[in-house]
Amino acid sequence: MTTLPIRIKFKTVCELLDISRESLRHIIRTDATFPRPIKTGDTKQSPVYFDYSELIEWHNKQKQSLAIMEA
Repeated sequence: MTTLPIRIKFKTVCELLDISRESLRHIIRTDATFPRPIKTGDTKQSPVYFDYSELIEWHNKQKQSLAIMEA
């Protein structure tokens, strides 16, 4: 049985999408369909996470829309 993460760190999202931190920030600002970050505290230094299942769902929708555009 494989256990999938529930939430993943900002840095890990960058690694999974193979993009820089600034590119991820740009996607968050400009793409309304991208999952919203979850901040776990009130301070500026508080860690930021993303819901893993929401990221997978977003990625799959991106693949579908590209496939439709190419068809």
